[in-house]
Amino acid sequence: MELTSVLKFLENRNILVTGATGFLAKIFVEKILRVQPNVKKLYLLLRAKDNKAALQRFNTEAVAKNLFKLLREKYGANLNTFIREKATIIPGDITCENLGVKDPNLVEEMWREVDVIVNIAATTNFDERYDVALDLNTFGAIFVLDFAKKCSKLKVLLHVSTAFVSGEKAGLILETPYSMGETLNGTSGLDIDTEKKVMEETLKQLKAKGSSEQSITSAMKELGLERARKYGWPNTYVFTKAMGEMLLGNLKEDIPLVILRPTIITSTFQEPFPGWVEGIRTIDSLAVGYGKGRLTCFLGDPKAVIDVIPADMVVNAMIVSMMGHADERGSQIIYQVGSSVSNPIDFTSLQDYGLRYFREHPWINKDGKTVIVGKVTVLSTMDSFHRYMALHYLLPLKVLEIVNTTLCQYFQGKCLELHRKINFVMRLIDLYGPYLFFKGIFDDMNTEKLRREAKEAGIEMDVFNFDPKSINWEDYFMNTHVPGVVKYVFK
Repeated sequence: MELTSVLKFLENRNILVTGATGFLAKIFVEKILRVQPNVKKLYLLLRAKDNKAALQRFNTEAVAKNLFKLLREKYGANLNTFIREKATIIPGDITCENLGVKDPNLVEEMWREVDVIVNIAATTNFDERYDVALDLNTFGAIFVLDFAKKCSKLKVLLHVSTAFVSGEKAGLILETPYSMGETLNGTSGLDIDTEKKVMEETLKQLKAKGSSEQSITSAMKELGLERARKYGWPNTYVFTKAMGEMLLGNLKEDIPLVILRPTIITSTFQEPFPGWVEGIRTIDSLAVGYGKGRLTCFLGDPKAVIDVIPADMVVNAMIVSMMGHADERGSQIIYQVGSSVSNPIDFTSLQDYGLRYFREHPWINKDGKTVIVGKVTVLSTMDSFHRYMALHYLLPLKVLEIVNTTLCQYFQGKCLELHRKINFVMRLIDLYGPYLFFKGIFDDMNTEKLRREAKEAGIEMDVFNFDPKSINWEDYFMNTHVPGVVKYVFK
């Protein structure tokens, strides 16, 4: 690994980014444009029907966002001109050959010019349709790899995965690759081509029966969960990402490959400013539900370590790692970017921060009333959770429904509200259940080595900080992350 100035490495580079309007991708693009305006070209691939629609989508979903405010302040009315000079917005699709790029001249140009490919395009829904997740997370990665093999100047391919390809493993989870057909529960017979055939045959049968689109979607979601759990993964998302990693490692040939596995990604820590977030991401569902008064109990281990990492640190690790492994022909390295080893935070601390924040800054509901929050009852077993739900919610709901029927729907509003509370909690348990008692700790030895060597080499680590030890979690959650999430919800 040869480490030089990151800013110098980025100068005059041509970088292809897939999934360019995604959360991480936008932070990555903004960072490059802000810290190294002498980057030669960013080829930004996103889904759109044509060039005009692609440009409009990028402007609406990226440039117009508050994320780009520092660039707007710097360039003012010239920002759009600067972006046109530095970025080529491309309608495309990683589930297609040549990434779905229709213009053959542009394809040839990228094959000649691209130095670095950053594959961020993915679906992150835990219960995504199996056909959609396979196309994007598994086989999409291979279309990106095939494209990379045709790029004559390519120095490195960076693929963003997830640390949770580990499933429900306990203990220290190492930064090691998955071999083809490897499973988490020891069940033999995982064959990725067979998975594709099972998916295609199921889809064909559903269509032949004249199933509605809603029925097909439901069936394909169930199929994904069934196939994932057969081999030990808890959901479709991490299963299809794991298979994508397998294929990349097996088929990369002499392509220098970096696989980055972030843990739970939260709002920005420092850049372009603290607290920028988009979407309600994983633990944010709990914060919002709690602040709104919908979450009064939850299931999980109070002592469990919750591995979170701010988005800008993930992006900084991406940039430093792609520089560090440029031109290492045939190499493969995995970086787990998280905090559970070097700066762990537990569930109880998060609960405490949420309680304190929403007591100091209570949520105002749509009726203008202040929501008063109390301490959440944490249930440490599934049996205790079911007993709690039956006693505190299901039984009162049954009584209320009987009274409501007797009194000609007088309590219909209260019935609906209680239904919503129950459905909200049950949905969270269904989606995140496998992680509520998660006992894994994500080893980041490779990432720590990269940090240490970069610092020793004099890399601009003040610009590209990805050290979780620099985070004070109490200050971050109380003054940066939760306010950022609340701001996003109210925008």
